[in-house]
Amino acid sequence: MLKRTLGNSSLEVSALGLGCMGMSFGYGAPADAPQMIALLRGAVEQGVTFFDTAEVYGPFTNEALLGEALAPLRDQVVIATKFGFALDPSSNGKGAGLNSRPEHIRLVAEASLKRLKTDVIDLFYQHRVDPNVPIEDVAGAVKDLIQEGKVKHFGLSEAGAATIRRAHAVQPVTALQSEYSLWWRKPETEILPLLEELGIGLVPYSPLGKGFLTGKFNSRSTFDSSDFRSSLPRFTPQALKANQALVALLREVGQRKNATPSQIALAWLLAQKPWIVPIPGTTKAARLSENLGAVQLQLSAQELQDLDVAASSIQVEGERYPEALEKMTGL
Repeated sequence: MLKRTLGNSSLEVSALGLGCMGMSFGYGAPADAPQMIALLRGAVEQGVTFFDTAEVYGPFTNEALLGEALAPLRDQVVIATKFGFALDPSSNGKGAGLNSRPEHIRLVAEASLKRLKTDVIDLFYQHRVDPNVPIEDVAGAVKDLIQEGKVKHFGLSEAGAATIRRAHAVQPVTALQSEYSLWWRKPETEILPLLEELGIGLVPYSPLGKGFLTGKFNSRSTFDSSDFRSSLPRFTPQALKANQALVALLREVGQRKNATPSQIALAWLLAQKPWIVPIPGTTKAARLSENLGAVQLQLSAQELQDLDVAASSIQVEGERYPEALEKMTGL
């Protein structure tokens, strides 16, 4: 497995990480825990060293799953988790809204350390920017945890350019996690140039468009109410039908390269910058192996240009999130 370094930091990880949310949360009923433990350990065997979770996934159960699976392999892996939501452990995580007050960040860190069965969090992201807490206070709280040896690196998720710059001035930001793929390219306008300027890595989540870019969905696809895609504008029958042009493009390029649409989408993303590390999620061993195949896939400069031109001409239909969720992002 090829390795990449996130920005100017010392944090070296596998070129492709593994997003673990869907194992416990978001895409229907939680997957079978023993099977997911086997999948996680199998990922390490295949060279994956970068695993992404958050306290809100479950809530709490995804961190616990990773803790159990990766504890015997802890010295081989980098674990990223997140804080920032108002969750109440005494009520099984029920809560609402955001909470990035410094005292809450510390409580979350201590709880996450226990669930992850570790003594240090490699990368600790603010999950969403809290408008009620100055980002300088957030960065300062994580800086204290770094100085205490409980956290190694500070990250932000879905933060805007001004927020990133202000946070970075207090505690260097190692990575920004943000959605980025061929069907969500907004970060290219302002965020990517800023990250390059400041030496911050980018960790794209949903690099396969929440599964859409794999080519497995069409206008007749349906989603259970426990699958959060059932509420996303881009997964309505109309949008699924309209956006097939993007999948057709990936499939066409893939046929020439003997690769799947997923592999083309990931290879395109990896080719954008050497400090980009996508974290596609899966609950299936075959999909994991398929995704990892993208790391070895080389797209020529001409192929990348052709793909970029063709993709840019396709009008993607539907917002990525409902308005209320979109407002929680800083992009």
